[in-house]
Amino acid sequence: MRKGVVVNIEATLKSVAAAVEAAELMSGRAVDGCWASIGGNNIEGLISRGVVAVNGKSRENREISQKDVERVLEAARAVDFSMDRQILEVIPLAYKVDNQSGIRNPLDMIGVRLESEVHIITCSMTSAQNLVTCVNRAGLHVNGLILQSLAAGRAVLTEEEKELGVVLIDLGGGTTGVLGYSQGTPFLQAGIPAGSSQVTSDISIVKGVSLEAAEKIKVTAGCCWPPLLQDNPEDILVPGSGGRAPLTIPRIQVAQIIQPRIVEIFDMVREKIAPHTEKRVFGGGVVITGGGANLLGIADLAAEFFKMPVRVGSPLSTGGLAADYCNPSFATAVGLVLEGGARENESGDHKKKADIRLPEFNFIRRFFDWIKREFF
Repeated sequence: MRKGVVVNIEATLKSVAAAVEAAELMSGRAVDGCWASIGGNNIEGLISRGVVAVNGKSRENREISQKDVERVLEAARAVDFSMDRQILEVIPLAYKVDNQSGIRNPLDMIGVRLESEVHIITCSMTSAQNLVTCVNRAGLHVNGLILQSLAAGRAVLTEEEKELGVVLIDLGGGTTGVLGYSQGTPFLQAGIPAGSSQVTSDISIVKGVSLEAAEKIKVTAGCCWPPLLQDNPEDILVPGSGGRAPLTIPRIQVAQIIQPRIVEIFDMVREKIAPHTEKRVFGGGVVITGGGANLLGIADLAAEFFKMPVRVGSPLSTGGLAADYCNPSFATAVGLVLEGGARENESGDHKKKADIRLPEFNFIRRFFDWIKREFF
């Protein structure tokens, strides 16, 4: 994959198959389905509104039901998109009942007119189909696609931060995801076609070393805040390529290579959130996660750049091998587990409700299934 987009289907499906095989061996369980994340600069978002009349039990009793909520969300989804776009997420921001606005959950309230404001996130249909194709060819069924930064936020952000307002920066390899929360809901998302792999490339070009050696330097000795190294003038020994002698590189020089690239990424993030800073308050500051968040000094650099409180976000412990997965690199993976599990439970609840409401439908369906098995 490059910048969040599949560029080699065969190589990608081999990586997926290898990862799933390792997970099966470690857990002792067979895997046949999964949730997949999608990100990159092909992700777009917009705010849409919908309005419906409340279908109450009577003219006097206009109580808002779950069907009314579903109808108003469906009305908000009715937006014209180009043929190459598909809806990825529809996130309710707020509801309005008659003249009362700012309502989080209108269920069971009394009203005549119900309005909704939603954040619709779309992705490139081609990118989504290529990703699903890779996973399917690796022998897995894709239960659904989840926005990458939304999954990462599920794993690393606290409810208090979401309420106060927070900017999540998911600094991945090829892309950087930006997700803004306000009053508990994500209202802003953006994808930046740059990530920590550009840092590796910069080290490789400037110091004339292979990409593998540059990646090792970044992971083991990378720093993006040079003041941390002023009292530690150590050198990095890099094996020479092609039979050349090993190279000795001062660590401070590596930091001076890394810092400008990270500042450039932060500058693109600031451009994305700038239009919203006047209307929104980010009391929770900035949370940086993803593999790039492991760079030494990245929180110090971000605090100096954004002039806000900054922390590095690791997945919150959910039990099990916490020491292995509580690392910013695994934020999206842990978030997919949490978000995917929550959506499966929610769909299971809806199915139970449908079974209770329509028992005769289930009977008819089972009857026709029996006919198909016996006679066709």
